[in-house]
Amino acid sequence: MESKRTQAERSAATRAALLDAARPLFAERGYAAVGTDELARAAGVTRGALYHQFDGKLGLFAAVFEEVEAELVERVDVAFAELFASDPLAAVRAGVDGWLAAALDPAVQRIVLLDAPAALGWERWREIGRRYAVGLVEGAVAALIEVGVYPPQPVRPLAHLLVGALEEGTLYAASAADPASATAEVRAALHALLEGLSSVPLLPAHLEADGRRGGV
Repeated sequence: MESKRTQAERSAATRAALLDAARPLFAERGYAAVGTDELARAAGVTRGALYHQFDGKLGLFAAVFEEVEAELVERVDVAFAELFASDPLAAVRAGVDGWLAAALDPAVQRIVLLDAPAALGWERWREIGRRYAVGLVEGAVAALIEVGVYPPQPVRPLAHLLVGALEEGTLYAASAADPASATAEVRAALHALLEGLSSVPLLPAHLEADGRRGGV
């Protein structure tokens, strides 16, 4: 049992070393420009170990992509959860803003938006990305329905539609000549879209803030 446990620990350490080494290389230079020998050297392991753990460069890239996706979802989830109890609609805005802020990170753009569709293929890229994003958005939509902010309705189809809007918005902003301005435009459009689904009469965000300050 001891030898098996030690082998499992060595395998986990090798896997972690490859992920830690690969992520900055893929982020800085892109999937196509990084070779398996370089990845193995950067991780301090053999090329055979890379193939044993990930079945090659593509498998390693897919694992890096999943790691970035998981962090993105956690970031958005934290932003949403922090405000949900006090102001569900502010939580929606914060979730959108967290998503877009992450999408402006050049490493996220390179790995998630530019290289992943080309390297993994459209279907696999969508399957991995939506495995994380759809679950997150389904939970948020269900919570908003439960507290009466959104009217009762099927959760899953709406979640898929909203994820589509978020993905298309980030792709539009990332590929724009002026990503910052495009992101501001996408942010406003997504806020309006998500708030427009509400069954609660809405004020513009700046009027909500003025009302809270004035005790209205």
